[in-house]
Parts: sequence; C-alpha cells; structure tokens
Amino acid sequence: MRLNRFLAQAGIGSRRKCDLLIEQGRVSVNDAPVTQLGVRIDPEKDQITVDGQPVRVVERLIYILLNKPAGYVVTTHDTHGRKTVFDLLNGIHQRVFSVGRLDLDTQGALLLTNDGDLAFRLSHPRYQVPKTYLALVEGVPDKADLERLCQGVHFDNWTSSAAQVRLVKASARDAMVEIRLCEGRKRQVKKMCQAVGHPVKKLWRTAFAGIGVADLPPGRWRPLRKSELRDLKNLVGLTS
Repeated sequence: MRLNRFLAQAGIGSRRKCDLLIEQGRVSVNDAPVTQLGVRIDPEKDQITVDGQPVRVVERLIYILLNKPAGYVVTTHDTHGRKTVFDLLNGIHQRVFSVGRLDLDTQGALLLTNDGDLAFRLSHPRYQVPKTYLALVEGVPDKADLERLCQGVHFDNWTSSAAQVRLVKASARDAMVEIRLCEGRKRQVKKMCQAVGHPVKKLWRTAFAGIGVADLPPGRWRPLRKSELRDLKNLVGLTS
C-alpha cells in the first residue's frame, strides 16, 4: 500500500495533504524519515508516525450476509484444499469472520463481520438468536414426530430446546419441514430429525435472526442494511 493512501485512510487528511507531510519530512517509517513520494509500506508490519505520533488505521466495521452454497466450508484455510466461503467474498479486502458455522453440505444464511462484540453476542446462547431452517427429510413426519421436535428431543447428554416446527409439504417419499430454533449446536437440526426417524436429505438455513436470503442467489453476498444491523444490535442489547 502506498504511504499516502495509508495516511489518508487513517484520517490524517487528503492524499494531497499527506503528500505534503511526507515532503516536509514529518512522516517516518520504522523510525526513518521519508521524504520521497510513492513509498510503499506494509500496514501490518511497518510502524508509521507523523510528527512522532503513531498512526493506525481504524478498521471500518463491515457486516455481510452470504447465501452459502453447498460444497463450501466455513473456515479461512482448509487443510484438505476445499473451497471456503471466503473465496466468495470478492471485493472484500478486510479480514472478516463468520458468526457461527454451517456444514459443508448445508446452504443458506451466513453472517460475516469484523465486529467481534456483535459476533460474540449473536453466537451466545444467552441472547436466544433465532435461526430458521428448511429440511428435506426422508419419509413424512406424523403429528407425534413433529410434536417431539417442537418440545425437545432427548439425546444421551443433552435435550434440544423447544422449537417451532411445521410441515411445509409432503410427497409419498419425503417431506419439507421448517424448523425455527434458538440453539446452535453442531449439526443440531440433522441430529433432531435423525432422532425422530426422518434423516435429513438436504438442509437450508433460510434466515438468521430474522434476516433471510430468499432474494440472494447461492454464492452471492450483500452488505447488511442499516435497519437489519439496527435490529441485530437491539436483539443482543447493543446500542446502534
């Protein structure tokens, strides 16, 4: 990155003003004064000062909604060489991280941000953040199966919390079930459906905290709208 651009992004002034500061010898890189324009620096490694005062770029907080396609892992680096969701973030040069995860074969709403405070709260069970899933399951769940999913499924060492469940449609061989819950255990929806005798064939997360991806094709992303961000912060007790 050019030095004048770094200074401008740090709020020191316009690029022209930053050029003047450099020419006047008021800018140093690693304790060495710089007076030549066009010098390139590494913001993560080099120490920049203006008039002896350290300069750091205040990272802009960004909030992204991605419609994760199946076949992508939610990790920054995959040791098996598989595609990651971060490969889809064209135009995003800042480091972001996901709010929770989705399985390799699960598609749907995934939030990514560099706002650590918001991400922590959205992932914490205390705040009861709702997630809505659409599951294509084997067979057709009857009333008793749906009731078990609603009331909570018992496992060896835990019981799923109450959920909102409805049968969306059914055929002779399978059915589409919508499940809305406020937990986020690993492979929870798949385990719940398996436990009532209807394994998941395909799974989508249609909404996270009420923010859906119906208008977003798989593999595409968009910034969160101001109203969506405000609602998220209100949900977890953060001021906008």
